[in-house]
Order: sequence, then structure tokens, then C-alpha cells
Amino acid sequence: MNKILNPSKSDWPEILRRPTQTVADIEQTVNQIFDEIKVKGNAAVAKYTELFDGIKLNDLIVSETEVSNAEKRISEDLKSAIKLAKANIEKFHAAQRTHRVSVETSNGVKCWQEKKPIQKVGLYIPGGTAPLFSSILMLAIPAKLAGCEEIVLCTPPDKDGNVNPAILYAANLCGVTQMFKIGGIQAIGAMTFGTKDVPQVYKIFGPGNQFVTVAKQLATKYQVAIDMPAGPSELLVYADDSANAAYVASDLLSQAEHGIDSQVIMVTTSEKLLNQVSEEIQVQLQDLPRKAIADKAIENSRLILVDSEKEALELINEYGPEHFIICAEKEDYFINGVINAGSVFIGNYTPESAGDYASGTNHTLPTNGYAKQYSGVNLDSFMKTITFQKISEEGIKAIGPSIELLAEAEGLQAHKNAVTLRLKDLN
Repeated sequence: MNKILNPSKSDWPEILRRPTQTVADIEQTVNQIFDEIKVKGNAAVAKYTELFDGIKLNDLIVSETEVSNAEKRISEDLKSAIKLAKANIEKFHAAQRTHRVSVETSNGVKCWQEKKPIQKVGLYIPGGTAPLFSSILMLAIPAKLAGCEEIVLCTPPDKDGNVNPAILYAANLCGVTQMFKIGGIQAIGAMTFGTKDVPQVYKIFGPGNQFVTVAKQLATKYQVAIDMPAGPSELLVYADDSANAAYVASDLLSQAEHGIDSQVIMVTTSEKLLNQVSEEIQVQLQDLPRKAIADKAIENSRLILVDSEKEALELINEYGPEHFIICAEKEDYFINGVINAGSVFIGNYTPESAGDYASGTNHTLPTNGYAKQYSGVNLDSFMKTITFQKISEEGIKAIGPSIELLAEAEGLQAHKNAVTLRLKDLN
């Protein structure tokens, strides 16, 4: 990893730059595929599945037989682990339910808000080098708890036209209503426009590579919402001499192995720890099955030495990490001071892997600095809020004259008349 010692603030933008392409680099490709899917539907989806995934499929739908067979191919130990994770995720997300908010703003003027589920949601689950069945738990569970009627899943097939059995098992367990063997841009396009087989959805969720991220962003041009612009994974660790260098290195590598465009950063005030972590990374890296991927990601990564905790916190908030680990004696300083982060992990015994799988929090989080504007996926992500109001005769008498004055001041006579007519009838 690149070691950077006491950088000046003017160098931060370059030091903290993500290894991602811009939307402009990918947009043309996405638009071309979207245009074909709009016109040709299933045929275009099949064409790009063959092109990008190397498999020609006559049927993009996952059958009930495939789901049933997948359950038989999963070990009982893995099933138990999935069920444990499911229980914790359900518990944490169910606790996020809120009741109706109701208030009488003036005598006779009652206002309230209620949350309603988004009826049709699409879940994108990456396959590729790592079939992320854990992402199904993170998305399908809150969707089901929210009461979404249709939960559509798209995930890429392997070279034999199959879907990883753990993905199918988790999807069925969590209440996914329809599953399709579609990946990448074509999956986002299919859920955006709808095809003969794939339903059009109202909101798309899920992580993916840079092409998927841009496709999701462009889907918003067609009245489809998205969870967030979630791209390649990233992790920032702040650690001091109270940290265990081996643990820190393992956390950094756990995100580096996601993909060659992942980025991991350690910030510290201890040069001794910086060097220890650097050495540990090289030792642990040698034994990783995904060494080649992690190695490439490490090229985009940084070990940064700063003068003080204050400078460290300022740099962390400027970066806005997807995952933020705190291993420090003054952990409360960072807990209270962090304002830009997707999810925070505290202490030597809280690996980021816990949040990825089984602690209960959601791992679908904002990347690429979007933690400054976005929250991670939660129960509310699958719902929308509707406001209601009911005004009595007493209420319209109380606020009606003010409404008339406000409408007249804006030059909206019909607005004023809507109140004036009612007030006249009540006199």
C-alpha cells in the first residue's frame, strides 16, 4: 500500500481520489443498451446476457425446480448461518418501524403522516467473482417487512446458465416473488422498462460494479427511483497504538478482495502502527485465494500518517467512507465527531465483516463520497410517506383569512377563491 506521511491539506483531494471512472466514460454504453431494451425487450436482454456473461439462455426466468434443487445443494451448516443472519437483520430492521405521526396544528386543523410500502421493488445481486447472497438478506428482508407486494430479483448466470444455489436459497427464504438470470446493465434496463417476462419496478436496490452504478443513475431519468449510487466497496480505518495491527490488516484486506476497483485506507497518528500494518498486509495477502484481486485494489489504497486526532477526523469526514472502523483509545471522539460515513464499526472486536453478514445492520451503503448526502439502506428505504389533513368548519374559519391573504399576495386568485367560497357559506 502507498504510505503517505503528514500530507498537506492541499494534497487531500488527490490522496483521497477514488479509482472510479466518471459517468461520462460509461454513459454511452448504458444508453445504447437501454435503448435496445426499450424496443426489443427480452431479445435485447438475452443478447447482452450472451455478450457479457458468455451464455445463451432460452429462458431468463429462474424456475421453481431450480429453487427447490438449490436448497438441496446447500449444507445444513450454511443454512443455519443464513438463518442466524436473517434473524438478526429482521430484528434490527423491524425495530425501525415508526407509528403514525399526528398533530392538530390549529383548532380544527388535523394533519398526519403515514408510511406506505413501495409496491414494486427490484433487487440487483452481483454474481461474477463473488456471488453476494448476503445482499439478498440485506434487501429482501426489509422489503418484506415494509410490505412490498412485488420483490423482483435479478442476478447474473454463470457460464453454464445457473445461479449460485446460496443466492436462490436466500432469495426464497426471504420472500422474493420473482427471480431472473440477468446481470449488469441489462438487468437494470429490464427492471427499468419492463419486458415480457420482467416486471417494471418503481425502485431499484443493490450494489454492483461501475457499469451497474451508472445504469442505476440513468434509470432515474425514466421515473425509477434508486437506493443510492452505490459502487465499488471501500473502507477507512482509524487506528492508534491501542489497535491490533493484524486485525487492522485483515479488515483492510477484507474489502480489498471485493474487486480491483475497491479502495481501502488507514489513517493513524502512529508511524509505528502504520509500518506494522503494512507488513501484516503483505503477510496475510499471500494466503488469500483472491490475492490477485486484493493486490490490484491495494494499488489504489493508502496508509496515511497525520499529526493529530483532529486532523484525522477532518480528513475522514472529507472522504466520507462507506465503512469506517474506529480502533482507538479516544473512540468517543471519533464516534461523536464523524458526520460522513455509511456504517461505523467500533473497537478491536468489531470487524467490518460482521456488518456484511450477521450483526443485523445493513451493508448496502453509500460509496464514492455519497455518505455526505445519503444514508445506507434501511426499512424506510422501501417505504414512502404520505401526508393527510382534515379541516373542520372551525378550522377553516381559523386559518382561512390567512390563506386568502397569502394567495392574493402571490397573485393566485383561484387559490383564494377556494377558501373565500367556503367562508361565505359558513357566515
